[in-house]
Amino acid sequence: MAILLGCSVSARAETLNVAVASNFVAAMQHIERAFEGDSQHEIRIIRGSSGKHYAQIRNGAPFDIFLSADQLRPRRLVEEGIAEESGLTTYAEGQLALWSRQNDLQLDSEYLLNTDNYRVIAIANPRLAPYGQAATEVFSYLGLESRVSERLVMGENIAQAFQFAFSGNADLGLVAYSQALSPNMRGQGSVWLVPSELHQPIKQDMVILSNSTAALEFATFMKSDVVRDILLSSGYLLPEGAP
Repeated sequence: MAILLGCSVSARAETLNVAVASNFVAAMQHIERAFEGDSQHEIRIIRGSSGKHYAQIRNGAPFDIFLSADQLRPRRLVEEGIAEESGLTTYAEGQLALWSRQNDLQLDSEYLLNTDNYRVIAIANPRLAPYGQAATEVFSYLGLESRVSERLVMGENIAQAFQFAFSGNADLGLVAYSQALSPNMRGQGSVWLVPSELHQPIKQDMVILSNSTAALEFATFMKSDVVRDILLSSGYLLPEGAP
């Protein structure tokens, strides 16, 4: 009987393929451990830019869940009939930060406006990554577009943009605040949390792409107090209406 029961449990266990926007990978790793500890399912994280994930899903990539860094692409998948509207939800709101590997800098808008302070600034490609789009909105708000155009280096995603700043190939990076708060980076470098009024809200949507039991359980888990605490400690804001 014990052997039969073990086989039954094993048959229900699934591996969940979760496409995760680069900015959310560190938080997702915490969520992965919590979810796997609370269920028999396993998670496989596929990291990349939201734009790249969107293109892969349209081309038939076998993902069960898509955690985007924006609302546009998950909603397009619904409009295109690839996903159901009932499986669409906003799971977090991201925050943009100015970061330098150099310690003890007084980073703020004035520092950014004085382009003598830096030679190269890294952002994510705004065509692929919502945090890159937010960075260009900050430049526009501050009237910096023409002055930084020759100083920009673009990463394919926000992880690559952060790597440019971390390696010193860029003096500054407009990156996800969550990256500066990740366990291996917390307390390193200098960071300025960019005021939200300088760019459009970075609302991040999740969409279910399969009807698997694991996908439905994961979607429910994303609304739990456990995930709420992970989001807040990782530098995200809770979506509107969250308790």
